[in-house]
Amino acid sequence: MKSIMNWLISVVVVLAVAYLAIVIGMYTYQRKLMYLPDTLHHTPGQAGLVGISEITITTKDGERLQAWHLPATNGQPTILYLHGNGGSIAGRAGRLAYYQRQGVGALFVSYRGYGSSTGAPDEGGLVNDALAAHDWLQQQKIPPENIVLVGESLGAAVAARLALQRHVRGLVMESPFTSTIDIAKDVYWWLPIDLLMKDRFETIKIIQKVDVPILIVHGEKDEITNVAQGRALFEKANQPKKLAIINGASHNDLSVQSTWQLEQDFIKSLSLQ
Repeated sequence: MKSIMNWLISVVVVLAVAYLAIVIGMYTYQRKLMYLPDTLHHTPGQAGLVGISEITITTKDGERLQAWHLPATNGQPTILYLHGNGGSIAGRAGRLAYYQRQGVGALFVSYRGYGSSTGAPDEGGLVNDALAAHDWLQQQKIPPENIVLVGESLGAAVAARLALQRHVRGLVMESPFTSTIDIAKDVYWWLPIDLLMKDRFETIKIIQKVDVPILIVHGEKDEITNVAQGRALFEKANQPKKLAIINGASHNDLSVQSTWQLEQDFIKSLSLQ
C-alpha cells in the first residue's frame, strides 16, 4: 500500500510540474501565438496594385510603419483599415483594389512587426500604430468627418480603441470579439487565462463609450470569434448601429466582395463633409 501511495504522489508531482511548465511557457510565449505576422516587404506593385503609394508612418514611440495610401476622389470618404492578427496588408490587396474601384480613399497600415514595419506587436503598440495612422491622415488635410474606420477581427478591437481617442465619422467592425480573454478561454479552458493574458483587448468594456455610427458584421459560423461575441458587442453599442449576420460565413471567408459592398452601403449612408 505504501509503495502505491508513493507512486501516486510521484505521478501527481510530475503532472503538477508539467502543468506549471506549460503555464509558464504559455505566459512567456503567448504573443507568439496571438500575433502571426508576415514579415516580408511587399510593395503595392508586387501585390498587383496600380496607383497606390507606399509610405512610412512614424509613431510617437519611434517605430516606422509600412503603409499603403489610396487618395480619395472628390467627396469620397477615406477608410482607415486595420487588419487582423495574421499576415500583413499585402494579403488584403484585393480589398484595397475594391476600394479603388469604388473611388473611396484608403490607408492600409501594417502594425509594428508586420510587413516591413519595425518593432514587435503588443496591445498598446497596436493602438499607438492606429493613432499614428489617423494623425498622418490629418496631416494630409483629410477632415476627421471623412474618415471611416474598418477593423477586421483583431483590427476591430484596435479600431474601437482608436474611435475613443480620435474623431471619426463611423466604425465598421468585421468579426469582432468581446475580448481576447474570452477567445482564449474557449481554446485553453484548462489554463488560468485571467491570470495569464497580457494583451486583453477588452472591447466589451469600451464599446458603449464609442459615440459614432457602428456597423458590426459577423459570420454566422465563425469558428474563431463566435457570432455571440458580435451580438454581445452590438447590444452594448450606442445608437445609431447596425448588425449584419452573414448566413453560412465563417471567420476567414467573411472578407469577400459582398461583405465589402454591404460595408460600402453603410459608409454611403453616413453624411460626410
